Amino acid sequence: MTEMKSLQNHFLVAMPSLDDPYFSRSLIYVCEHNAEGAMGIVVNQPSTMNVKQLLEQTDKDLTVSEDKAEQIVLAGGPVNQERGFVLHSPQNTVKDTSQDAEQKSWASSLKLAPNVMVTTSKDILTAIGKDEGPEDVLIALGYAGWTAGQLEKEMQENAWLTIEADEEILFRTPMHKKWQATVNKLGVDVWQLAPGAGHA
Repeated sequence: MTEMKSLQNHFLVAMPSLDDPYFSRSLIYVCEHNAEGAMGIVVNQPSTMNVKQLLEQTDKDLTVSEDKAEQIVLAGGPVNQERGFVLHSPQNTVKDTSQDAEQKSWASSLKLAPNVMVTTSKDILTAIGKDEGPEDVLIALGYAGWTAGQLEKEMQENAWLTIEADEEILFRTPMHKKWQATVNKLGVDVWQLAPGAGHA
């Protein structure tokens, strides 16, 4: 059997035929993928909360910058929905673009790609609230998880297409446009690939 290629730092694009209410038209950023399974965060489904409401739950005394207060928190997936995940760009401790600028790391940061990190610690939320956090930030509650071999099986069943993650889509494309933008980048007509396409 050939060794499976890790899909870390890839998008999973839900096929139109995937009608699971949670994952229909979803775009998932894969944070981890190995022989034991996979873990990702849905990056185009809104939760019912914005950043201000979330931060008020973690720290009542925190004042939230207007810039960030209204940002919608993502519904990251059906697993551990009370747990927060922050996808973000790396951050320099000083406003310094030189190569040797010290990287600011949070209590539990994991680098997933050169310009994408995930952090689960609350210290980054405080910084985001004060507008001292990284430039690009997505906050999600919950995640999507697959046991060993489960994601591969779903891909064989044509539930998902994959493409290397695109920071522009991940961080800077409006939530409701992310799925279509990724489909466009794939350059395939997903409706042609979908089983039963074209039937009323």
